[in-house]
Amino acid sequence: MKITLLLFATLKQKIGSNRLNVELADDATVADLKAYMATTYPDVAAYLETVLVSVDKEYAFDHTELADGSEVGMFPPVSGGSDAKPNIFKITEDEIDLNALTAAITLPSTGACCVFSGMVRGETNREGYAPETDFLEYEAYVPMAEAKMQQVADEIREQWPVVEGIAIVQRIGRLYPGTPTVLIACTAGHRDTGVFEASRYGIDRLKEIVPVWKKEVGPGGQAWVEGQYHPTEADQKTN
Repeated sequence: MKITLLLFATLKQKIGSNRLNVELADDATVADLKAYMATTYPDVAAYLETVLVSVDKEYAFDHTELADGSEVGMFPPVSGGSDAKPNIFKITEDEIDLNALTAAITLPSTGACCVFSGMVRGETNREGYAPETDFLEYEAYVPMAEAKMQQVADEIREQWPVVEGIAIVQRIGRLYPGTPTVLIACTAGHRDTGVFEASRYGIDRLKEIVPVWKKEVGPGGQAWVEGQYHPTEADQKTN
């Protein structure tokens, strides 16, 4: 199929054009278009994490199917105040791109970024856990999980107002030892303004209220790993 891609703001500036004619597979989706753009124009890859997309003048999402002749718009979030702080909340089956995510939450005033990344262990030396893991199978209640990620970010900003950008990304699907599974990143002007504490809070809070589960598979069999925390009314989002 052939589509017309309209580019605005930063994307237009980076590519040097406000209009591209793009040819894609007949069953292509918005996610396929983003992948094409990241490969063809590496300079804009970092911006694709937060870019908004429209198809025929209506907001579209990664799963939205494209059609031959579609007019697709690609643009940053609509302009607000000058103190806007970037957020990324995402459940994904794709590989976590640390460079793209940190670039997307970096402002001109950013001087520090603290990143926590969890990964699959191949061996576990802890009572109650299987000693060896072949792989983990992650699943999530995606709409609720992303909404609760927003809540975690709101809580971070309430405690550490100087935090600039926040990225919370959880990978799902089958993941093998050594593979990053989750990322929490916080940026700020300086390293001593709470980014370490904010990132630690973010991962701890994610484990409490964001509905993500994992099944552990190893030589001894398989089992879903369940947590111990039971949310209370205090964990409900109030705004």
